[in-house]
Amino acid sequence: MVPRTDALTLEVVELIATVVARYHEEYEEAAAKHSLTGAQARVLALLAGEPQPMRRIAQQLKCEPSNVTGIVDRLEARDLVERRPDPADRRVKLAAATETGRELSGRLRESLNFAREPLAGLSTQERAVLRDLLKRMLGEDPDDPYTHL
Repeated sequence: MVPRTDALTLEVVELIATVVARYHEEYEEAAAKHSLTGAQARVLALLAGEPQPMRRIAQQLKCEPSNVTGIVDRLEARDLVERRPDPADRRVKLAAATETGRELSGRLRESLNFAREPLAGLSTQERAVLRDLLKRMLGEDPDDPYTHL
């Protein structure tokens, strides 16, 4: 028998869903202002951090590698991404953001305002508690200093 979920848990789940939906809506709008799809913006954001094999990008986005290939092709055509051999295994190609791609990714990240205003209404301590609770929900260690970046 499946345990019944209490009203508070259901309310929290609904609130999280609302936050996620609003974030995705704003993310798509911000991406479109830079002539990107949401998927292209997400790939560019991943690659702005570090070059990655397309298989890893697909795993992170939970999609097929063939989808990532098409996205990278379109980003490469705009000189936002380039393919390069993996120094550890020259048979593997890495996708990497170009300088132009990293700059665009930064501008896109800066244009996302959805959570900034509401979060600004919380104290530093409240934001830290929220961050730690979210990390705990995701199975991450809130005390790991490398996950606070």
